[in-house]
Amino acid sequence: MKEIKHDLFQIYERTPQQTYNIKQAMMRLDAKGTEAKQIVQQLLDELCSDGLLEKVGKGEYQLTRAQMPKIVGKVDMTSTGMAYIIVDNAEPGEKDIIVESRNLKQAMHGDRVEVAVISRRRDGRKEGEVIEIIEQAKRVFVGRIEMVQGRNFGFVVVDSKRVPTDVFVPERLMEGAQNGQKVMVEIFEWPKGAKNPTGKIVDVLGDVGDNNTEMHAILAEYELPYEFPQELEDLAAKIPTEISAAEVNKRRDMRGVTTFTIDPADAKDFDDALSIQTLENGNLEIGVHIADVTHYVTPGSDIDDEALSRATSVYLVDRTVPMLPESLSNFLCSLRPNEDKLCFSAVFEIKQDGELVNEWFGRTVIHSDRRFSYEEAQQVIENKEGDFVNEIITMDKIAKIMRAQRFKAGSIGFERAEAKFILDDNGKPTGVYFKEMKDSNQLIEEYMLMANQRVAKFLGGPSGKRTSVYRIHDQPNEEKFAKFKGFISRFGLYFKHDKGKALAKELTGILQGVKGTAQENIVSTLAIRSMAKATYTTQNIGHYGLAFDHYTHFTSPIRRYPDMMVHRLLQHYLDGGKSLPTDVLEEQCEHSAAQEIKASSAERDSIKYKMVEFMEDKVGDEFEGVISGVTDWGIYVELVETKIEGMVSLRDIEDDYYSFDDETYSAVGHRTGRRFTLGDKVMISIKKADLQRKQLDFKMEGTVDFETGELTRIESDFSKTKNIDLPRRPTGDKKKKFGDRKNKRN
Repeated sequence: MKEIKHDLFQIYERTPQQTYNIKQAMMRLDAKGTEAKQIVQQLLDELCSDGLLEKVGKGEYQLTRAQMPKIVGKVDMTSTGMAYIIVDNAEPGEKDIIVESRNLKQAMHGDRVEVAVISRRRDGRKEGEVIEIIEQAKRVFVGRIEMVQGRNFGFVVVDSKRVPTDVFVPERLMEGAQNGQKVMVEIFEWPKGAKNPTGKIVDVLGDVGDNNTEMHAILAEYELPYEFPQELEDLAAKIPTEISAAEVNKRRDMRGVTTFTIDPADAKDFDDALSIQTLENGNLEIGVHIADVTHYVTPGSDIDDEALSRATSVYLVDRTVPMLPESLSNFLCSLRPNEDKLCFSAVFEIKQDGELVNEWFGRTVIHSDRRFSYEEAQQVIENKEGDFVNEIITMDKIAKIMRAQRFKAGSIGFERAEAKFILDDNGKPTGVYFKEMKDSNQLIEEYMLMANQRVAKFLGGPSGKRTSVYRIHDQPNEEKFAKFKGFISRFGLYFKHDKGKALAKELTGILQGVKGTAQENIVSTLAIRSMAKATYTTQNIGHYGLAFDHYTHFTSPIRRYPDMMVHRLLQHYLDGGKSLPTDVLEEQCEHSAAQEIKASSAERDSIKYKMVEFMEDKVGDEFEGVISGVTDWGIYVELVETKIEGMVSLRDIEDDYYSFDDETYSAVGHRTGRRFTLGDKVMISIKKADLQRKQLDFKMEGTVDFETGELTRIESDFSKTKNIDLPRRPTGDKKKKFGDRKNKRN
């Protein structure tokens, strides 16, 4: 009997997602007759009692969840309530596991969970059920409080699409929030069987639509602070501002060398300056001087702990949320003109033809003679007149030589137009303009790149094995880049090489070739999307995009914590210190990279909000745009004039039923065969501007010929498809109205 029981269990164990009834089990055991049936039934009952099998359906049996294959991964929630489990250490080509909402067991977006694989779909995708929440992600969310009329409770409608349920809040935990206000809610309980989790209000952000409220809400959504602790501001204000003679004597005194800063016109913190002088041998000495933040902020201090926690300054459309207290970032460390300042410097001896002859790294004291805005420095370059004209012209000449050499070596030139908003006193956008990379911007960029590259090389040591912090950038993802190459081929753009620096050179040539054309922004955007993401680590693999074998971040310690880490490492090795352990540094690198992603996401959301706000009064107006993305639910269009992006829902295109073709990244009409694909020029109208979702809904009006500009309008006639057997339209991510889903907890 034991052998039969073992064989019976193996039938289910070999196909853990399959169910078998007693008849099917007997067939696989090659058992026949009434007596055999009784024995198999008895053994099935025993296996159920042992917790190895469970009865499902009508007389069918299956492995229990505890016996099924287990996979650990992170929950990626969708707006419909279904989730994908991103598998830890997934094999190449391994797809995420699908978990329906009923099988999530109250797991939420970002949670790390253990999942049992319970079935396999027709398309081969695994379907799972959450067995255990191993590690919870955040449970604090931003949303709008909606009171239930006549009742002593309400619900927070969470802004994030990653939370498909509202949060029940009893009146005693409202903290004075008023109906309709923006709040932060913390989920502390999800009772078994309840449809909604229970939460408490932890902060009332303010009225919906108020600029400060909305910007604070964006920061809170990404767990980023929106104010600085007053005690740290007070602590920073007490730091002595005088530079002692003893401190100057420890440093290289460069106050007598011509020095200036070039920054945006509205910049408040100046963390880098340039100096230049001609040496007796005719060579140039060019200094890259960086604010010596680590002189004032010591490891383990309260200010340092806060800086590490933040890891980066955050740049929203209308404000900067600094990494350091304002008295440090805007005053004490800022390289303001006509003031002596402490710096960490990289000083280079360079021939007139751009050849690097010598380099020196160390602490200095400088005195900036002039603060230039980018626009002012550009005027000097273009007109060849103004303050320090000879110095700026000389530095610009060397920068252009270095830039040409960098591109020749395989550096990629991404230059996507960046939209900026003109804001009134209330933060409301009144206009859009574009940030241009001109000679003055590129001048600063080249010297900062050189300093970062050369410091990284020094930190690695002669053998390259000394512990350091690097800014790395891996080679492109082959699958993504193959799709990018396929897309641009429709414009007659092709690659001869498959990888390496040769591929990078070709990409730069292609980006230069489309400059000034209607395709420029979409080609540049898709090229960037096909690239790997740059990050921080102690493990050097080089920087593919810049074609540097060694690269780090040394030049912005006021706004990036990794630069402070690099400054401390640099001084440690200059003092003759031995190579350091990697564990703490790697942990700080990972944290800094995660914070950088959050900050970038918050910045994008603030831009989206202002884009929608800017278009609110333009509903019904028509604009030309270029298709920037196609999915199975909609077509994303970037407006030509403003680079503002919105979406046309496939179900709203009126002349046909459209579905997504993932081979060509197109939306294809079933009746007409009309195809909308990446890069197509179209005419849209503004259908809706939804500030809460930070989303613009467009209506497709027609297609525009790239060559002639001729508009072909879409006919609003779908009647001819009435008798055609079309696929069902996707239901999308519609949410029920408030009254349908929020008045009942169970």
